[in-house]
Amino acid sequence: MKAIYLEAINSPFVLIEKEKPVAGPGEAIVQVKAAALNHRDVYIQYGRYFTKEYPTILGSDGAGIVTEVGEDVDKSWIGKGVIIDPSTDWGDNPRAHGQNFKVLGMPEDGAFAEFVKVRATNLHEKPEHLTFEEAAALPLAGVTAYRAMFTKCSLKAGEKVLITGAGGGVALFAVQFAVAAGAEVWVTSGSDEKIEAAKKLGATGGINYKKENWGKELKTIVGGFDVSIDGAAGEGFVQLVKLAKPGGRIGMYGGTTGMIGQLNPAEIFWKQLAIYGSTMGTNEDFARMVAFVREKKVIPIVDSIFPLEKTEEAMRYMEAGKQFGKIVVSVR
Repeated sequence: MKAIYLEAINSPFVLIEKEKPVAGPGEAIVQVKAAALNHRDVYIQYGRYFTKEYPTILGSDGAGIVTEVGEDVDKSWIGKGVIIDPSTDWGDNPRAHGQNFKVLGMPEDGAFAEFVKVRATNLHEKPEHLTFEEAAALPLAGVTAYRAMFTKCSLKAGEKVLITGAGGGVALFAVQFAVAAGAEVWVTSGSDEKIEAAKKLGATGGINYKKENWGKELKTIVGGFDVSIDGAAGEGFVQLVKLAKPGGRIGMYGGTTGMIGQLNPAEIFWKQLAIYGSTMGTNEDFARMVAFVREKKVIPIVDSIFPLEKTEEAMRYMEAGKQFGKIVVSVR
């Protein structure tokens, strides 16, 4: 089979021929039709990920057709279109993953290949309204947004939610999920064009975080937020605390702008705020996320599609940060 290979830290992604995997007990082989990129892949390429096992085939997000199953697996899976849940071994505590938690694509070979081997328990039928490219865009970013917003922050219809960094994969899923759930959605972005694009997805409005005093301006317009979903941290996180309503919840899934600035503790305890850290999700979170997408007919936003052999080019495009939505590689 063809696969995209990362030989070592700081090496380019290259196309190779590799032996096709074989399903063992409890496993399935998926013929990959499409796979999506995540910043995790670039972090691994540069050696900035906590797991370092090279050489490797990356790719956490994949969708395709089951072609083979091992012992103790229902043979009715064969021929079905599926989305792959990329996480395994979460552990017994639903509040936090354990030390054996793994994500597809290091240490186990991932979806940047014509075939991938996964546990059969990680297969989910592809919602019929999605193409394989759209389905491939969903797993890692989708479950991260779903868990932060619903499992952790318990967003309800009619509440006001602020989603930072509209344009990124997780943030866009958070926008789509919140709109579908009946919340009033506001966004921040460093691009006015991305704010307008988010409004076309159903967001009520937004503000450019490059503006001076953007937090004060947004508070004047909206008043406050029941929930904020943030992947940036940094100085902007201080504004999320100021913008939170009493009893508000803040879900944090990333920290792209670094250390958080000067927080006033009184604003947290006097308003009785809850701040949740969140990463990925349990297998139950993933199943509920797929069911939500199926019920609400959510269609993931795909920015661009590259052929498998141009994965290295796709990575550099993602690294430039100009995309609106997910970047997908086609393995057809």
